[in-house]
Amino acid sequence: MKTLDRIPTGKIERAGQLVKTGVKIGGNYVKYYGKRLVNPEVSRETLDEENATDIYDGLKSLKGSALKVAQMLSMEKNLLPSAYVEKFSLSQFSVPPLSAPLVRKTFKKYLGKYPEAVFDSFERDSINAASIGQVHKATKDGKELAVKIQYPGVAESISSDLAIVKPIAIRMFNLQGKDSDKYFKEVENKLIEETDYILELEQSQEITQACVPIPNIEFPKYYPELSSERIITMDWMKGKHLSEFAKTDFSMTTGNTLGQALWDFYMFQIHGLKKVHADPHPGNFLVSKANTLIAIDFGCIKELPDEFYIPYFELAQKDNINDHEVFMQKLYELEILTNTDSQRELEFFTALFKEMLTIFTLPFNKEEFDFGSEEFWGKIAGLSERYSRDEQIRKMNGNRGSKHFLYMNRTFFGLYNLLHDLKATVKVNNFRKYLN
Repeated sequence: MKTLDRIPTGKIERAGQLVKTGVKIGGNYVKYYGKRLVNPEVSRETLDEENATDIYDGLKSLKGSALKVAQMLSMEKNLLPSAYVEKFSLSQFSVPPLSAPLVRKTFKKYLGKYPEAVFDSFERDSINAASIGQVHKATKDGKELAVKIQYPGVAESISSDLAIVKPIAIRMFNLQGKDSDKYFKEVENKLIEETDYILELEQSQEITQACVPIPNIEFPKYYPELSSERIITMDWMKGKHLSEFAKTDFSMTTGNTLGQALWDFYMFQIHGLKKVHADPHPGNFLVSKANTLIAIDFGCIKELPDEFYIPYFELAQKDNINDHEVFMQKLYELEILTNTDSQRELEFFTALFKEMLTIFTLPFNKEEFDFGSEEFWGKIAGLSERYSRDEQIRKMNGNRGSKHFLYMNRTFFGLYNLLHDLKATVKVNNFRKYLN
């Protein structure tokens, strides 16, 4: 794969790259509608594929926040056309890496020495490269290590990147007015946290130590003395990415064991720690040869304040969904409904969220739940498709819900998708045995 000798860091240069991408997309639409004039049966799939390719190609050279947003969207399998999901999912662990000279320069700046002076061996070519950093393999004192190096300029360009992406997101999610600022600020704050590797190191050690009692899940050991604000060193963990493993012919028992470990890992964090690994995409998990789950990245951690946590999980209870008075109270507490809503908006969004929550909370109201069930995924896909085509919803204010929904919903969508890939049946309340 071609390496990068530099990354655009200036606001004007980064915006210019996105403008070029926009011109390409405009050309794709011109070609598409030209073909439609000749043949009305021409499929939109070709347009989606070309647009997805051009957007991804434009973002991958920028790295950072813009590419991270693509990674987040790749997890929304029921929101975007499949061409976008497929292409954007490459941002999870397959983008052009930094060249060896740029890696050495970055390493010297943030650890004070070149990598060969710190480690017994250091592989100049990265093992994988993602949106914010890339990983190199190294050895020291007989230990195999993974060294994650952050791309230059990523932290400094977060605000300007989001300012560029914001108009696209507003149109895509139908956000209106100043209220949408709270969502963008939440994303910005989380991305700033993800570029703080000292914070990530602390979070990694805290959560992995707390989750030790959970069986069938492993974590790397972290090395603060070999880390800094832009470099993290940890044990090298051997295994297949979860997405690769899911394509193999694994047994039902193995799928259930891995799925249970994944479910317990997340429920323990949410209910025991009131903070959670909010980036559950396949690139952050490996499966070992012994069929244990390995969690390898804790850059994105979402804390759950009680004012959100309590009504959120009260609303997950079937009895509360079916009790109109309680249901309405929780919708207001979670800012899904507001005092400025019209009667039409109240009726529409009350019905929408009742239907949505009835489906999405099904796992919480069972002793065991089969995430491989096609019936369950059919209901989710059907609901997403129906409302994505609903013209009425496009005319209403899309600013719905507490800012905490952003990463909490992302967590559950990602978790559900991973469990579906594993075709796992899990014991829903099994995690409680690990709570103090």
